Amino acid sequence: MSTPDTDAFDLAAYRRALGGFATGVCVVTAHTPEGPYGITINSFTSVSLKPPLVLWCLDRASDRHDGFAGADRFAVHMLPVEDREMSDRFAWGVCRLSSDEFDSTSAEPPRLKNALTRLDCVAADRIIMGDHLTIVGAVKGFETRAGAGLTYFRGRYGVAEEPAA
Repeated sequence: MSTPDTDAFDLAAYRRALGGFATGVCVVTAHTPEGPYGITINSFTSVSLKPPLVLWCLDRASDRHDGFAGADRFAVHMLPVEDREMSDRFAWGVCRLSSDEFDSTSAEPPRLKNALTRLDCVAADRIIMGDHLTIVGAVKGFETRAGAGLTYFRGRYGVAEEPAA
């Protein structure tokens, strides 16, 4: 696999080009040595149905890298449109969850209360790829509900409406 010459590659233009792919907005949560943490991601995808596997990518320069890279269990939450402030907070602000933001009555990863979909995962693999760590999760359980989803496109939030029945 060849990589472009990064000295001649306009990374800012490349980043803007990648913004042309609309994504859903997710928050990943995990128990870390510093407490229950959350991080906003849009680098999420389903990998396999049999077995049920998903993946997400974590910037290796993130101040949350060590906590999430070392977590054996995590939950991926697909956010409803009304949770834009939560997305911003976990992207740029305080990453530690307060006790009223999640339900965690067991060893399960912290579970946000308002997610459209939640996937409870066990880390199955971790792969360093460039400046990111790709984390593959084996899905052990999930919950989902109807609602409009929060999206991100060209640097702005949007909405994916619930399809009509």
